[in-house]
Amino acid sequence: MGGTVTSRHTRRAHHRRVGVAAAAAGLLTTLLAAGPAAATPDPGGLSPGLSPGHGNHQGAALPDGGQPAPGGIPGQDEIVHSANIKPLANIPSTDPTVVNSDLAFQGRYAYAGNYNGFTIYDIADPKAPKKVTEVLCPGGQNDISVDGDLLFLSTDSSRSDDSCNSVSQPATEKSSWEGIKIFDIKDKRNPRYIKSVETACGSHTHTLVPGRKDIYLYVASYSPNEAFPDCKPPHDGISVVKVPKKAPTKAAVVAFPVLFPDGGNPGAPTNPGVSKTTGCHDITVLPSKDLAAGACMGDGILFDISRPEQPRVIDRVQDNVNFAFWHSATFNERASKVVFTDELGGGGGATCNEATGPDRGADGIYDITGRGDQRKLSFRSYFKIPRHQADTENCVAHNGSLVPVGGGRDIMVQAWYQGGVSVWEFTDSDRPREIAYFERGPLSTDRLGLGGSWSAYYYNGHIYSNDIAKGLDVLRLDDRRTDSAKRVRMDRLNVQTQPEYH
Repeated sequence: MGGTVTSRHTRRAHHRRVGVAAAAAGLLTTLLAAGPAAATPDPGGLSPGLSPGHGNHQGAALPDGGQPAPGGIPGQDEIVHSANIKPLANIPSTDPTVVNSDLAFQGRYAYAGNYNGFTIYDIADPKAPKKVTEVLCPGGQNDISVDGDLLFLSTDSSRSDDSCNSVSQPATEKSSWEGIKIFDIKDKRNPRYIKSVETACGSHTHTLVPGRKDIYLYVASYSPNEAFPDCKPPHDGISVVKVPKKAPTKAAVVAFPVLFPDGGNPGAPTNPGVSKTTGCHDITVLPSKDLAAGACMGDGILFDISRPEQPRVIDRVQDNVNFAFWHSATFNERASKVVFTDELGGGGGATCNEATGPDRGADGIYDITGRGDQRKLSFRSYFKIPRHQADTENCVAHNGSLVPVGGGRDIMVQAWYQGGVSVWEFTDSDRPREIAYFERGPLSTDRLGLGGSWSAYYYNGHIYSNDIAKGLDVLRLDDRRTDSAKRVRMDRLNVQTQPEYH
């Protein structure tokens, strides 16, 4: 492993703001540093010098029970929200040029990944969260999860070695490293880096599958290349890492199950505008049901994980009309539906404008029909935020979680990059609707920039959003339709490891 971990203990947040130049610079840095699978998937991403015109906001529907953004698209950095959302706190990033990524929770702590490492926040008082520690350990995109005293990070950018002092190195060099990093976080102020596990094509994301004696990590990665010694095609599956709870330094890859024996979606030119399936982007597991849903570039899959080292595909679907890149998945509480997201434009494109329309860069709602191995994914409808964004704002469906309201109602909160945070209901699979929102105006009014909410999750009565450029936001949702969720208390939450809330 080698190297040291640098921690910064912070008592007081440094209030800093960032413009589009800094945000764009951060994106270009991560793109240049990326290895087999870049931070922004294909298709999409910002190009140097790209500077589209202003957006046009016409005819946007209002969220049910909410209020419109004054004057249509908000002004630069202006905060607007529906009446049932209250912003409670924001902790700006220490370095706003570094991209913030995913979130995990445990007890009174939130763990926030970023492309330079991760930050631990004390959220015991959601109105006044505090930075506890910042750990410097560069490597995009530092997708994050926690279990007990262990924290796991995904590295999907080609590095010179597995240390926290590594530098970017071409994936064409055999000595380059990508994969999983494991930290001991018993001492929140001084996390210790204890183990690394190299995985084929790196680790864009990972999903924790809990067990009695062992933890399993489903490692999602993609985009192989004949020129990459550690990431050659075909790459039609996922890496399974086994982590013994009592001996985490013995963690190792124990399987590489092939999920697409036929190669998956061929992409273009057979299916123009659709990504070729060369692995998975993200996987959500529902351990209580031995189920998982995979968002795998050109395919969405439902699979059985009753044998964690041998996941088995039950059903597979494609949408070669409106989905460009299957990005993530969320089950409803009854495990009768899956919401898949399409990351059209790779997270760097302005796809929430009028020109793109309501069915692309959206969520796809699928009912799960049948039983056992006869279960099928049945498409019902799309959901997209009903507020047009400017052509200078990167915006597309991204990471979200259930709001655990119970009672047979299906409500989730979701990040939309510069489209902000949306709370929406899909109890009626055919008629989803937004019920609350929070967003900032564009980072820039004259050129496309990278920013907005990467992940927006509901945890113990509050919404936490990790904004790429602005840092951690805490929001309170007050609505009769969601008030029941405030009574649900969790001792941990890795969103891609969906719990039984009730």
